[in-house]
Amino acid sequence: MKLIIPMAGKGTRLRPHSHTTPKPLLPVVGKMIIERIIETFNKTLDRNIEEIVFILGDFGDDVKTRLTELCGQFGAKSSFYKQDIARGTAHAVYCAADKLEGEIIVVFADTLFDVKTKVTVDDADSVIWLKEVENPRRFGVAIHQGERITDFVEKPSEPISNLAIIGVYYFKKGENLKAEIEYLLENNVTGHGNEYQLTDALDRLLKDGKVFKSATVDEWLDCGTIDAWLETSGVIAEKEQTEINDKLYTGCTFTQPVYIAKDAEISNSHIGPNVTIDANTHVFNSKIVNSIVLTNTKIESSDIHDSTIGNFASVKNATGILHIGDHCIVK
Repeated sequence: MKLIIPMAGKGTRLRPHSHTTPKPLLPVVGKMIIERIIETFNKTLDRNIEEIVFILGDFGDDVKTRLTELCGQFGAKSSFYKQDIARGTAHAVYCAADKLEGEIIVVFADTLFDVKTKVTVDDADSVIWLKEVENPRRFGVAIHQGERITDFVEKPSEPISNLAIIGVYYFKKGENLKAEIEYLLENNVTGHGNEYQLTDALDRLLKDGKVFKSATVDEWLDCGTIDAWLETSGVIAEKEQTEINDKLYTGCTFTQPVYIAKDAEISNSHIGPNVTIDANTHVFNSKIVNSIVLTNTKIESSDIHDSTIGNFASVKNATGILHIGDHCIVK
């Protein structure tokens, strides 16, 4: 089975951090977003992923190196394709057209999700991952009878279904999906935003009699904006909460949930709740609440909250909310 991951977006809503790091490579409690997505499939899918196909934008070779190493951790081969111009979700998938054969899963690297039980993809041409939501008008939704999906509706004006499509799709035969996307491209069939939408290809498969089933997720977390990244990090930190050895940190108090990388140094500070501090970061005489602090950063004599601090940054005598990118200095 192949995992197809379109991730060519610029991640503008996560600036300044996405200026230097592609959004799927940003960390959530010590692990990259993309790493957590792959882990979830390894844990919940009823078969092995043999190859991971990344559809990238203008990312450097260092990103390919990191992703290749990540695939190696899961025993999977890595492949890379490029999307030069954003023309919709179907077009993004089609950038890896020669990989659209056999069993494939398409997943968009915008969100994290979790399923408590194993997901089986037997006896279906396609499986769509869904999540029950309070306001289905914001999403594409699936209409179903039992486990079988009978229709898709984009942002319904009437409450016909509360099961939102989260952006994860299994296809028994990737070549069927490829053929329907080709139809959209060749006949200029566009949808929302005048772009080629994957839901239009799904609708054509459904009308062709293909059997669509659903897999309902227990948790669906967004990482697409600064606020969402902060909120999701807090949720994951609470879920994966580990005890902190107070003896390692002189004069410190902690309010859980907190994640601290093993080689971070903290003294005379209060940390938490909802704080993640990554590797080689130093915090002295400070208070940090509801914030993400990335690697190799120094924070001194500061009181910050609801903040995101980039790699190799320096913050001294700061108060309030900060969102600063890599190598920034705030005094």
